[in-house]
Amino acid sequence: MPPASPPPALTDLLHAWKGGEGAAFHRVVDLAYEQLKQIAVQRLRHRSQAVTLTPTELLHDALLRIADAPRDWKNRAHFFASMSLFIRSTLVDHARARAAAKRSDGAGDVTLSFVDAGEPSMAAELLAFDQALRRLEALDPRGAEVLHLTYFAGLDREQIAAVLGVSLSSVDRDLRFTRAWLREELELGR
Repeated sequence: MPPASPPPALTDLLHAWKGGEGAAFHRVVDLAYEQLKQIAVQRLRHRSQAVTLTPTELLHDALLRIADAPRDWKNRAHFFASMSLFIRSTLVDHARARAAAKRSDGAGDVTLSFVDAGEPSMAAELLAFDQALRRLEALDPRGAEVLHLTYFAGLDREQIAAVLGVSLSSVDRDLRFTRAWLREELELGR
């Protein structure tokens, strides 16, 4: 009996999916599901109780966004970095929809006493963070990408350097700047 051939690598499946092999998408999801779910869990970990999405729902919504449109992912790290962007985008869209629903119901009317009371608003915090990241992207696109790959994709410095094709010292420099900039930006917004 001949030995079983090893399963295809994620990168090979991504290229097969891009090449039009529809079944490759399902194999990509099967192979990467647990890691993708951990990214979703991470995104939801520090959110308030106001979030009604489960990690599974968040991940499935993000997967629906890419199911019909294969991307040109270069490798495994690029795939996970891109998926973390889709997961983040899904979470932000959910927060916007909740905020819009509250405004239309009148339940989201904010008074000065409400603000003074310090009532936490997950949607407002998430949207403020997303807006700050968008401003950072305009100011320093690579720095914003390094920050995203660190916090949203969970890549380490070496992986980020490989994905972006830059030196480790460039990644470190970008992280120092973007962390300081983001901290200042969010403090000014309060």
